[in-house]
Amino acid sequence: MSAPFRLRDDGVDLFVRLTPKAALDRLESVEVSADGRSYFKARVRAVPENGAANRALEKLIAKALGVPGSAVSVVAGGTARLKTVRIEGDPAMLAKSIEGLGRQS
Repeated sequence: MSAPFRLRDDGVDLFVRLTPKAALDRLESVEVSADGRSYFKARVRAVPENGAANRALEKLIAKALGVPGSAVSVVAGGTARLKTVRIEGDPAMLAKSIEGLGRQS
């Protein structure tokens, strides 16, 4: 199984499948798509209008990883369900935190 993230020099890119208009905001399990790529399943209460769901996702990930909101941004898939979320910081520490998230669910 591939990791649901990719290391970068200045942080990580996290792959997420977002479901908006959910009952609550939460990161769920790591899933594997038909093409073999891994991604986190995430749900947010926000609606997918004017970037509201993306902003809610950024806040959710920042809180889960204990990083400032300004360090988290959706960089690809803005209007798609599958998104790439860039998290700036120490790549090794972020990878460890993300792997911990995957085990909690």
